[in-house]
Amino acid sequence: MGSPSGTAETHFLGSRIRGLRKRRGMTLATLAELSSLTAGYISQLERNLAYPSIPALFNIARSLGVTIQWFFASETTTAPEDSGYVVRKNSRLSVHYEDGIIDELLTPQPNRQLEILHSRFPPGTYSQQSYSHEGEEAGYLLSGTFELWVGERHFQLKEGDSFSFSSQEPHRYGNPGEVDALVLWVITPPTF
Repeated sequence: MGSPSGTAETHFLGSRIRGLRKRRGMTLATLAELSSLTAGYISQLERNLAYPSIPALFNIARSLGVTIQWFFASETTTAPEDSGYVVRKNSRLSVHYEDGIIDELLTPQPNRQLEILHSRFPPGTYSQQSYSHEGEEAGYLLSGTFELWVGERHFQLKEGDSFSFSSQEPHRYGNPGEVDALVLWVITPPTF
């Protein structure tokens, strides 16, 4: 688990988890049981002492009845003329995960039938556990190298390669390279 860098943008996640959990009338123990995580781990997340893994935040979101997109935050606001149609580079919503993985939402909220993410995986970062959910995913490796496991299949991807799979198959991924891997990710229906 990495520790937050202390910027304003990285301090929203714990308070959003805690706030939604309390609004749902849920104890730490209940959320831990529903999300298959420990109460201690969730407490660390809520106090901004750790970043979540991607599967952990997905399980927390599902247990609280929201998508990961609900946790995305930004200090900037969208111009009224762009709202619902355009996302400017300097106003992307983002979520920071453990090990420095960052997802930026490229599609405007509220979403319709799909969402697009720009994901940055620092060298040597992996989603350690496989996870699955409804829908389909596709991606394009903008730069770097990327490993992808879908069910029993394992793929080594290089810059310019693309992929697609059913999200219902257990999947995980990571960056085996020595530079950041940048992935353009398309997901339908929106689950992140």
